[in-house]
Amino acid sequence: MKKLSLVFLLSLFVTSAALAQQKPELDFERTEHNFGTIKEELGAVTTQFEFTNTGKSPLIIQRVSASCGCTTPSYTREPVLPGKKGTISAKYSTVRRPGTFNKTITVYTNVPDTVYVLTIKGNVVPKK
Repeated sequence: MKKLSLVFLLSLFVTSAALAQQKPELDFERTEHNFGTIKEELGAVTTQFEFTNTGKSPLIIQRVSASCGCTTPSYTREPVLPGKKGTISAKYSTVRRPGTFNKTITVYTNVPDTVYVLTIKGNVVPKK
């Protein structure tokens, strides 16, 4: 009975190790975008953050949240296969928001124990 338990535990360990090696990995080309000085009358500005799944299993973006209501994120909804690319867009509304800004977009995925934070910043010049 002890031998059977030992074999079971050993096979469980080997299976767990093999699955751990099959996890997705996310590699962003950049994690920050500076819009520089922009005019309020633009209404909104948008940037895209491109990433690659450098892991060995499909990457799933579970959710993306912005630090405030002035920033609207959108993202690749379908699973990103190993070696393939996806995007996360961030749209910042400049209306009635003159001055400098520094906002974050938090990305939750199926990569174990990892949360990604993207940053957008800039300076909005008020209407004259």
